[in-house]
Amino acid sequence: MTSPHQNQPRASAPGHRATATTADALNTDSLNAEQLTATLDQLPVTRRHARLLGVTGIGWALDAMDIGLISFVMAALIAHWGISSGQASLLGSIGFLGMAIGATLGGRLSDRFGRRAIFAGTLLVYGLATGFSALATTFTVLLVLRFIVGLGLGAELPVASTYISEFAPQAVRGRMVVVLEAFWAVGWILAALIGTFVVSRSEDGWRWALAIGCVPAFYALVVRWGLPESVRFLTRRGDLTRARSVVAGFATSPPLRAEAARTPSAPAATATGQASAELTRATSIWSAALRRRTLAFWAIWFCINLAYYGAFIWIPSLLIQQGFSLVSSFTFTLIMTLAQLPGYAVSAWLIERWGRRSTLATFLLGSALAAVAYGLSSEVWALVASGCLLSFFNLGAWGALYAIGPELYPGHLRGSGTGAAAGFGRLASITAPLLVPALLPLVGVTGLFVLFALAFCTAAGATFLLPETRGRQLA
Repeated sequence: MTSPHQNQPRASAPGHRATATTADALNTDSLNAEQLTATLDQLPVTRRHARLLGVTGIGWALDAMDIGLISFVMAALIAHWGISSGQASLLGSIGFLGMAIGATLGGRLSDRFGRRAIFAGTLLVYGLATGFSALATTFTVLLVLRFIVGLGLGAELPVASTYISEFAPQAVRGRMVVVLEAFWAVGWILAALIGTFVVSRSEDGWRWALAIGCVPAFYALVVRWGLPESVRFLTRRGDLTRARSVVAGFATSPPLRAEAARTPSAPAATATGQASAELTRATSIWSAALRRRTLAFWAIWFCINLAYYGAFIWIPSLLIQQGFSLVSSFTFTLIMTLAQLPGYAVSAWLIERWGRRSTLATFLLGSALAAVAYGLSSEVWALVASGCLLSFFNLGAWGALYAIGPELYPGHLRGSGTGAAAGFGRLASITAPLLVPALLPLVGVTGLFVLFALAFCTAAGATFLLPETRGRQLA
């Protein structure tokens, strides 16, 4: 088949978005940068997409496992080392301080050095630091190592979501990022299993749990050598040879569904695509074209972090304070965690049906109602049921939030924009573990979860200040 682009000049005419079809991508030598990214947008979901998502998702799950483990380690150290609630709060917050710095730096570094390289580097940093944490002999040493763990964890999340977003076909971009986020539930479930069957079994159980947490250091090698660099990053760097090779690999990979194998039609230039020129010219996430969305995005990140980490980091310890045993509190937490998976599944389905804003706002409001229900619960069945609802809605909201982020910014600011928002949100993650023991004697569990519900409602309101990005091409 003769490519319709073979006789065209490499540069596109002003105001026209050159597009290549799947068949064109079989011969990528004639494609310019814009045509390469357009080809990626129009591809069906292939086996190579699935592999990319799976490998990245495992890294994401390992990240979640490490964050989830700290809630069980906190409860174990309170029981076995006799640390105070204030010290436990500090242990939770110090990691989030590292995450705030790591998220901001990681996004900027990925814009400069590439998505894949920084993703692999973050896995190595937090994997090694987690392994060394298992050997900590004093609380101070453990604090220092948790800060280093946080640096790696914070940098990884915005980089990974940006990476997947830049490879995903346009029609399912949001859904693929939500599926990536769903690996968070897998990691948190692993953390709950380790907490239930490892941490709770002996005084040194928390050490064995952290030793398991060093797996990401070895997995970094898989990421570094097994994944391609982002095509959009390569084209911005002018490395068209590598970019063409990567696109050709995706275009020739078999589609996951037989009916998707047909060549997709090339969309005509749209007003949205033409308007993206203004975003492309932006020099900062605070430029006039981006300022409003950045403010709203930061507000959502802050509120959802405050409520999520305030609740889920402390739920195992709160259950112990309510009279449940260490094993029982960990078991209840495990059951609640399982509800994250259907939350992600529903969010992934709705995000391409309802759009980004409606899906995110719905799950945030559901989180608010579930938080109030948890605060009012006293019976075991009510605690577990409302906790499951909180997991369902809250993690569905997280999935939608990560899908929106990379779509808000042009390529040269995409990592910086998502990373800066995540970094600002981590300030709430730092505050939340410290806030809980301070507020608990004053307002009780009910008042605490009403506060979290207000944070979710505030985030839901800010959602409608964002543009709807469903079906739009990445700037």
